Amino acid sequence: MKYQYPAVFTYDDDAILVDFPGLDGCYTDGADEKEAFENAEDVLNLELMSRENHGEPIPAPADIRSLAKPEHGFIGMIAADTTAYRKKVDTKTVRKNVSIPSWLNQLAVEHNINFSNVLQNALLRELHAV
Repeated sequence: MKYQYPAVFTYDDDAILVDFPGLDGCYTDGADEKEAFENAEDVLNLELMSRENHGEPIPAPADIRSLAKPEHGFIGMIAADTTAYRKKVDTKTVRKNVSIPSWLNQLAVEHNINFSNVLQNALLRELHAV
C-alpha cells in the first residue's frame, strides 16, 4: 500500500528530530536533512507495515494545513510504500508444498524446470492482475 504523511522536522543541538503527528510512537532523527528524511521514510514504512501485519487501523494522515511549523524546523511530506518496503526487507523464504499430477512433475523434471521460480513468477503475475 502507498501512503503519504506529514512529518515535523525540528533542529536540535546535534540532530534533526522527526515526529509524525497522529502516529503515536512514530519518530526518528538524523544528523542532517538527508539522513533525517531517509530515517523518516524508514520508520514510517516500519510503523505502517507493523499495523498492516497486526490488522490494526491505519490512521488518516494529519492535515498538513493544521500543523504548526516549529520555530526551528519545517514540515515535510514523507511517502511510504509498504509493498515495496516488504520486498526490500523481508527476504526470508517460506517453504510451501504443492500438489501436481505425476505426469506434469515428470515432464517438468525432464525439462529441468525450477519449480520455485515458476511458482514465484506465476504468483507475481496473478497478484498484479488483481
